[in-house]
Amino acid sequence: MLLGHYPFRALGSPCELHLWGESRGEVDAVAEAARALVLRIERKYSRYRDDSVVSEINRSSGDSRGVEVDDETAKLLDYAATAWQHSGGLFDVTSGSLRKVWDFKSGRVPQQDEVADALSRVGWARVRWRRPRIVLPVAGMELDFGGFGKEWAVDAVSDLCRARGVRHGLVDLGGDLRAIGPHPDGRPWLVGIRDPRAPERALASLPLVDHGLATSGDYERCMVVDGVRYTHILDPRTGWPVRGLRSASVIAPQCLVAGTATTIALLKGAPEGERFLDGLGLPSLRVDEDGRVSGSLASRAPGSAPRRTAPSRASRGP
Repeated sequence: MLLGHYPFRALGSPCELHLWGESRGEVDAVAEAARALVLRIERKYSRYRDDSVVSEINRSSGDSRGVEVDDETAKLLDYAATAWQHSGGLFDVTSGSLRKVWDFKSGRVPQQDEVADALSRVGWARVRWRRPRIVLPVAGMELDFGGFGKEWAVDAVSDLCRARGVRHGLVDLGGDLRAIGPHPDGRPWLVGIRDPRAPERALASLPLVDHGLATSGDYERCMVVDGVRYTHILDPRTGWPVRGLRSASVIAPQCLVAGTATTIALLKGAPEGERFLDGLGLPSLRVDEDGRVSGSLASRAPGSAPRRTAPSRASRGP
């Protein structure tokens, strides 16, 4: 068998597929189909594209008629509703309007009145969602699938590869991962987890077989102003960046579940987010604000401070 590596860029991130197959032509064809799927998902759900479904829904805000969506979009909205409910309202896809006041490239911290104004248009509880129609009742309200769209795409690509006959592979979309079986010789895929304060360094190396792995951290899309770090993960209750955990990584049967769990953990902060992950019973690795590592995978982070480490966007490799 041969191993093909297929890097490309999508979803605002570097992506790569690692696929084993019997022939170059076979894996090339699967990789091209997988890449096309990712690009289709990006076109359909990117909030940066005027022709996406998300933009169409957002343009309808304030219109009591709302928008009728297809079954694929309905499944995503059902998942968003479930995640909101099980997170106590923390996982909220209506936080899109907050992105307009938090520009992490600007180096500017918004004023409280700006945040409060954006926050007035946030709240899944106000959304009217009943298949197939969604209504955003407040003008200016916006959905943002950025909190789970990439992880959902990872699972979709993994399913496609399996359906095309791939039995050994690794899907990596911007550091959110799912392994398809082990390597042909039975070895697991080894995935490096970055140190959230030294991204060039691996904090841990995790074996992955037939599972998804996702990491959320305060080190990507962030800014440091007057010594204070402001991360892109925003609390929908306050409109301000979360604090308490530098990063959290979770392994789960689906990447979507892993990614939702890590996001909720960061939204809850420490120690509540750590207790939340422990309660899920999923393998996890966390780093708190003081650099202390914890979680069932902490032993995979040699040299870290007791109470053990946590990661970042995973790197991949055979």
